[in-house]
Amino acid sequence: MEKTLNWREYLITRLVRASGYSAIVFVALIFFFLLREGLPTLTEVPLPSLLSLRWYPIEDHFGLLPLITGSIIVTLGAGLIAVPFGIGTAVYIAEIAPRWVREILKPLVELLGGLPSVVLGFLGILVLSPFIRSFLNLPTGLTALTGSILLGGIAIPTVVSIAEDALDAVPRSYREGAWALGATRWQTIWRVTLPAASSGVLTAVMLGVGRAIGETMTVMMVTGNAPVLAISPASLFSPVRTMTATIAAEMGEVANGSIHYHTLFFIGLVLFIISLAVNVAASTVVFRSKKRAERVLS
Repeated sequence: MEKTLNWREYLITRLVRASGYSAIVFVALIFFFLLREGLPTLTEVPLPSLLSLRWYPIEDHFGLLPLITGSIIVTLGAGLIAVPFGIGTAVYIAEIAPRWVREILKPLVELLGGLPSVVLGFLGILVLSPFIRSFLNLPTGLTALTGSILLGGIAIPTVVSIAEDALDAVPRSYREGAWALGATRWQTIWRVTLPAASSGVLTAVMLGVGRAIGETMTVMMVTGNAPVLAISPASLFSPVRTMTATIAAEMGEVANGSIHYHTLFFIGLVLFIISLAVNVAASTVVFRSKKRAERVLS
């Protein structure tokens, strides 16, 4: 019996370890594939053309700046919506709401997170876009603002779910200690609970922003798909085009091995690097906060 248990334990340990390593292997393979298909762009397209302001592949104009700035402005707008609403909702569910309200709200939030993005894009075209056009008196409602609002709605369930779990994991003794020192409920939440759960909350924000960066169908349906430079706040009220929407809209129409084909993979490589930079920056902040907490406790 003991030998059987040891064999099972050995096998399960190896399977878990192989699963962990496989994640690294898969990411490395994806990165290698993007490098293989995207790097030829640097030899086929002059660098000034890649850094130009015009994306029109039919006439060999492959300017990436409009696509990059479009993705950035839509993602920033989504982050400005998702982060405060997501963290605020997570705080309400974890710290303030009665138990019966929590049992209703949390499944609803998780249900919203499972809605297909194409459905939200369809609702954006039929409801949100006409409302923004009439309310702000714009020529069209298919703007970066529309995409930001919908992307914020898509990212909110991710932020709420992970941040709420992080807040719920904070030991109750932290709260009781703050109350014993005379802190109010809001002081306890703001100065004790949130700082104690900062790593989990930051992870929630990182994953929410990552969801917004990688979203395709919604932004392709409601942002207007106009590859123009978006570097001012006024660009929020104009049509833009994101990197993900460009890949989704054009990959099925290009010839395999053409300049346009390699350029689309190069866009994917740029998107991969941006996502990696966001994850590395967030992980660095979490690591430093943990080290600082360890020094304080020691």
